[in-house]
Amino acid sequence: MTLVESSLRARGRGRAGLLIVVALAAAVLAYVVAGSLGSSAVQRGGVPSARAAATGIAAQPATLVVRAPRRPRRAWQVIATVGGTPAAWLSSEGGATMVRFDQKLVRLDLHAGKHDGGTKGWRYGDKIAPSESARLIAAFNGGFKLTYKDTGFMANGHVAVPLKPGLASLVTYSNGRSDIGAWQRGFPSGTSPVFSVLQNQYLLVDHGVPATNLSSCVIECWGGTVHLATAVARSALGITSDGQLVWAAGEQLSPAELARALIGAGAQRAIELDINPWWVAGYVYLHRTGRPKPVPLIPRQRGIEGALLEPYSRDFLAFVGV
Repeated sequence: MTLVESSLRARGRGRAGLLIVVALAAAVLAYVVAGSLGSSAVQRGGVPSARAAATGIAAQPATLVVRAPRRPRRAWQVIATVGGTPAAWLSSEGGATMVRFDQKLVRLDLHAGKHDGGTKGWRYGDKIAPSESARLIAAFNGGFKLTYKDTGFMANGHVAVPLKPGLASLVTYSNGRSDIGAWQRGFPSGTSPVFSVLQNQYLLVDHGVPATNLSSCVIECWGGTVHLATAVARSALGITSDGQLVWAAGEQLSPAELARALIGAGAQRAIELDINPWWVAGYVYLHRTGRPKPVPLIPRQRGIEGALLEPYSRDFLAFVGV
């Protein structure tokens, strides 16, 4: 083999090697681009990316801000925002303090009491749970003592008092939404499994109209009172046509006055909650350092020892930002 032939053969081997390298590089580049495009498509489609799946990154709850309320007035004042959007408002009408909640931003947790319902078998027991405290907006008394007639209580498959047809019922579904209606009178809706039910007497308000016996049957129909007075501490929860929940309470209210305040706030249906001074109380909770700080909502309310942050004997309602 001549020197020229040797040189040409070596040059050919070099050119072939170069072509192989170029081809490999092109293949790698195509794979990377395809992978990148595939990753972007997955992310746009709403499925977690490989990085998110590997690191366990999840969306964080929107920022909750709870404000110290001013003295209640007729005009609604914002007392809580979630992600900068108003989520809870405070107002006053006819001696009733009212708090309204947007269910797109707030959920209701029905708690069993230490004695009413006992402490076992409940997801939400006799005090505000650690899982709720960081997102806690407000909490209120529940219904009548469960030994009283015309009551019922069920939560997460556990029954304290069997549910009865026709009773006013506060229902929370497994999807987190709550509603109010007469049990087994075309209610609940059946759109989602029922998670919890509090029953207490009969509907205070139905189709935006107060019950017909609010003035004629105060004690027998709407609960025994201290010294048989008609105007005592009373509370109730209503729901508006657009699904907002409205809590109302005051230290000197008749059933008719309580219903009138809720209807004025837009309630279409309402359930009476507990009555008499020792068992009607509401709190909004401020978040600074440590555990939430409770602020009483009803002027001159006696209050609940521990403000529902400590074990309480009766059932109650907690409202938590989502």
